[in-house]
Amino acid sequence: MINNQRNFSAGPGALPECVLQMVQEAIQALPETGISVLGMSHRSDWFMQLLQKTQRHLRILLGIPNDYQVLFLQGGSSLQFSMIPMAFLRGTGKTAEYLETGYWSAKAPLEAAHEGRVRIAWSDKAAGYRSLPDWGQLQLDPNAAYLHYVSNETVEGLEFGSEPIGLGVPIVCDMSSNLLSRPVDVSHFDLIYAHAQKNLGPAGVTLVIIKDEFLALARKDVPSMLNYHTHMRAQSVYNTPCVFSIYVLHLVTQWMLGKVGGVKAMGEINTQKASLIYQALAQFPAHYRIHAQAPFRSQMNVAFHLQSPAREKDFLAKAQSSGFHGLEGHRSLGGIRISLYNAIGVEATQALAEFLIEDASC
Repeated sequence: MINNQRNFSAGPGALPECVLQMVQEAIQALPETGISVLGMSHRSDWFMQLLQKTQRHLRILLGIPNDYQVLFLQGGSSLQFSMIPMAFLRGTGKTAEYLETGYWSAKAPLEAAHEGRVRIAWSDKAAGYRSLPDWGQLQLDPNAAYLHYVSNETVEGLEFGSEPIGLGVPIVCDMSSNLLSRPVDVSHFDLIYAHAQKNLGPAGVTLVIIKDEFLALARKDVPSMLNYHTHMRAQSVYNTPCVFSIYVLHLVTQWMLGKVGGVKAMGEINTQKASLIYQALAQFPAHYRIHAQAPFRSQMNVAFHLQSPAREKDFLAKAQSSGFHGLEGHRSLGGIRISLYNAIGVEATQALAEFLIEDASC
């Protein structure tokens, strides 16, 4: 039987059990209002207070400086691929720099090209996306509109282990799959965005953290729904926001603060979980072929192959019958993928590691 604690899906990811229980109650009736969260008005005092509390939780968890705005938008990362160059590249005569490190980061510059000049500052496409660049090896245009990169590639299982410092250009980062998974120094970035369905909560809300100084550069002559200034002035309620998704995000941040003990503690747990899986795979190098090179392997997503597609199909069937869910690799890469988002516990990860060892030993 499958349970939520053994849902290793890459997205939507698992939610903490205590959050699921509170959501179940809230769908029937919120304790504070007696009304279902699915029917709560986004103009209500309850929701405005919820937005403020959620923003406050995020500022505490991530140490977000006061000169940064926290916005709750919609459209996922895919819309940010367009909103960012529309706001910061269009009409500037500058070039936007992009790192092409995997499936998702390769999509972003295609959208930016509609708005202006784009340059791929580094790419590992020819090698199949197995490594990441050192920040010091990048040769960037000092007048670039911004540098965009993805901090964790969910498909290939790659993750940057450090943050860009002193590159001389504005830094924009898609942290959709590893935000809140470990500490991050927000002050090193001009804009961070992350859609929910990984560590933040269910799909429907996109978190944008943007420095005031960078926001001031954003174009204002763009459609209202695509205008960062619009959403900042409206306090993220320009149109009807996804009340339910923001409510669950609030519960997740509450869980992280109260139960987990913050992002630092979460990072230590995630390191432990990733070590369990990678150590199990490393025992059988002829059986499991990890996609990413060792120095660049993600703590969130472990992508690997077995000896043949037939063997992978058999592996997935056995895993499913053992109660492990969501281990299929992305359609572009195939193979197996284990996603270790925050809600996955050490106990479930240990059980999966034991399953990996048992499968390879047969």
